[in-house]
Amino acid sequence: MSFDVVLENLPELLQGAWLTIQLVALSGVVGLFLAVPTALMRVSPRWWLRGPAYGYIFFFRGTPLLVQIFLVYYGLGQFEAVRESVLWPILREPYWCAIIAFALNTGAYIAEIFRGAIEAVPAGEVEAARAFGMSKALSYRRIVLPRAFRIAMPAYGNEIILMLKGSALASTITLLDLTGMARTIIARTYMPVEIFLAAGVLYLLMTFVFTQGYRQLERRLNRYLLHQR
Repeated sequence: MSFDVVLENLPELLQGAWLTIQLVALSGVVGLFLAVPTALMRVSPRWWLRGPAYGYIFFFRGTPLLVQIFLVYYGLGQFEAVRESVLWPILREPYWCAIIAFALNTGAYIAEIFRGAIEAVPAGEVEAARAFGMSKALSYRRIVLPRAFRIAMPAYGNEIILMLKGSALASTITLLDLTGMARTIIARTYMPVEIFLAAGVLYLLMTFVFTQGYRQLERRLNRYLLHQR
């Protein structure tokens, strides 16, 4: 095995890693904004709110991410109304199609995580909020959602890590993320073991940095639990 080729192509691999970070960060933020209202719809007593939220979650959790990427990238362009719309300059770009697919996918998973967290909020805390005269909206904003977010943090962190690994599928629509860049270098150098090994190490480093940072955030937000022990 020769690792000289890894050092020669390391700048390109780092460039691909940066694109991977962009995809995960942007889709994670958009997915979070989709997840919160979807989770609230899922716990609503009104069926006309629960139904669409359940259908969205069921579809994106029940179909492969690769299929979803292809549906967005190849499928939307089949409709003339989409091609003639003002959104076409965005929807024809693989970068934005990947972000849309990733955001919709992770939004469904995060919504279900938040739904379980909301239902796990102790009933006593909700009753205490009502006893103080809080409206339902105010109790959700000040009590339920902050508490649910803390409950959901471990599962939410796992979802982001899964999204980081799933981002490798962006290479299937011509994006030169870390995996796509590695495949391009392999086609030029014919050294798959060294290049894929280097890409795997970069994925591990990104996961390690995120895990450490997220652990510090989790400790900070849940520091009140340390005083209870």
